[in-house]
Amino acid sequence: MGQASSQVADAEHSAAKPIGMLVAAVGVVYGDIGTSPLYTLKEVFSGGYGVPVNHDGVLGILALIFWSLIWVVSVKYMMFVLRADNQGEGGIMALTALARRAAAGHAKLRTLLVVCGLIGAALFYGDSMITPAISVLSAIEGLGLAFEGIDHWVVPLSLVVLVVLFLIQRHGTARIGILFGPIMVTWFLVLGALGVYGISQHPEVLQAMNPVWGVRFFMVHPGMGVTILGAVVLALTGAEALYADMGHFGRKPIARAWFILVLPALVLNYFGQGALLLGDPEAARNPFYLLAPSWALIPLVGLSTMATVIASQAVISGAFSLTRQAIQLGYIPRMHIQHTSSAEQGQIYIGAVNWSLMVGVILLVLGFESSGALASAYGVAVTGTMLMTTILVSAVMLLLWKWSPILAVPVLLGFLLVDGLYFAANVPKIIQGGAFPVIAGIALFVLMTTWKRGKQLLVERMDEGGLPLPIFISSIRVQPPHRVQGTAVFLTARPDAVPHALLHNLLHNQVLHEQVVLLTVVYEDIPRVPPQRRFDVDSYGEGFFRVILHFGFTDEPDVPEALKLCHLDDLDFSPMRTTYFLSRETVIASKLEGMARWREALFAFMLKNANGNLRFFNLPLNRVIELGTQVEM
Repeated sequence: MGQASSQVADAEHSAAKPIGMLVAAVGVVYGDIGTSPLYTLKEVFSGGYGVPVNHDGVLGILALIFWSLIWVVSVKYMMFVLRADNQGEGGIMALTALARRAAAGHAKLRTLLVVCGLIGAALFYGDSMITPAISVLSAIEGLGLAFEGIDHWVVPLSLVVLVVLFLIQRHGTARIGILFGPIMVTWFLVLGALGVYGISQHPEVLQAMNPVWGVRFFMVHPGMGVTILGAVVLALTGAEALYADMGHFGRKPIARAWFILVLPALVLNYFGQGALLLGDPEAARNPFYLLAPSWALIPLVGLSTMATVIASQAVISGAFSLTRQAIQLGYIPRMHIQHTSSAEQGQIYIGAVNWSLMVGVILLVLGFESSGALASAYGVAVTGTMLMTTILVSAVMLLLWKWSPILAVPVLLGFLLVDGLYFAANVPKIIQGGAFPVIAGIALFVLMTTWKRGKQLLVERMDEGGLPLPIFISSIRVQPPHRVQGTAVFLTARPDAVPHALLHNLLHNQVLHEQVVLLTVVYEDIPRVPPQRRFDVDSYGEGFFRVILHFGFTDEPDVPEALKLCHLDDLDFSPMRTTYFLSRETVIASKLEGMARWREALFAFMLKNANGNLRFFNLPLNRVIELGTQVEM
């Protein structure tokens, strides 16, 4: 199913201006991995790893980078992970939903896969903070080569660029987004041109395409071999974005952009920097900028800054999309989601996420002050997310696609081995400064699991005093209350019990509407639910109806608009005749069995500050009544 839907999405995307889609994909998808040449080799050779800047050392590192790009990005992501689409959508949460469906008959495995997905999602947020900081810092640092004595301005200038970037998020990026593609295409062409210029000086650097040089590096430097992977992995940062942005472009434009433009440009530039180091080992302090002729340095700094801003924008937008998916899958409290484009549903803005990321980025820049220092924190989040992706896609390939284990297992073991080595190489960075993304990831994991478990307990506690719907309707027949005109819609999580808001309304107001609709909103493990599957309706008599609305995790949950699809003679959802009744629960921490007291208090705080059903479901402000209740956890 995953492959079939991918082919449909690819056909739709490819039909609309292939060249335009390719350029747009370059602008959105490849900003992060495209800016990695700014700092990767600089970190390898001057980051304290002790790699010798000589013929064997340079060729060994280039071989590791080249074959990592081939195996991890070209083979793993392009040929396998991008096929694991969820109705054309990608990303760690979409993959988690797919894996959860694959393991439907295995409760423990299903739970384990969900935990892996939440860990990957939590680490992605840490990556979302580090990427803007290290990218913009590395670009601005080029000014230090052009102007002496300007180094102390690098941090302030970087902060200005980053703060402006976060400030414009609420206005959307539709207008300037048109320029992203052409700018990034120019960036990759410049990368390739610089690489060709460097290679022409020392063509022998092309020997690094032979994997023997990488193997020899491990044999000559056995202790350093695995450790240096912690710096080599910087060349792979952004690989997860290839999968996360698949829903915007489809698999084929992303793959074509990689093989036609991005991969050749990256390889040429890395080899060009390596050629420079063969001729001038002192250039290790900043091989990217020193590769360029002196007259091109200032324009290159300007282009680098634009490229890193675009890369940062892509990561921030990815955090917004991931948050929306997590909200609708029930792992994050509801937040106000603002659409910044009337034409593109994917253009959204979430204020709480934006300001949290901005604070984290500012603290990172002030705390580390240079891209080299920040590189020590980079890699943990990236490799952790990549490892979780491999675990999840393994479950999808074996359980959902039913691939032959004889063919699939060896390939998957190869992916796990490489990802495991990269993750192990980055573990020591936790002590060296990489604790920030780990702490952020742990905090977010605790928040997500507390919210999910708290919502489950909340439903259980409310069900304890719940009245079964058939019994309630039978009592209405025996003692009918006064009925008033109109339709009352009661939102409830349980389709088989009477909502507390209905009982409170009947108790205090002593009336029922002519039509009473018990509405439950269900989120499926798919991105979008087609209109014909949007709702289920059951009639219980006495004017009572059960309506279940189905939404995907990328659908806009507009309840009034969805109810218009319920074309039944007995139901009237006219705006001026319909009243929505909501229940707002106040949680009180108690000694009842469930969660630890501190988690109960945390859940109560999150519930209190979560965005209400009124705004989240786009309910009309003047047609909503909220009734409160207290629940002991």
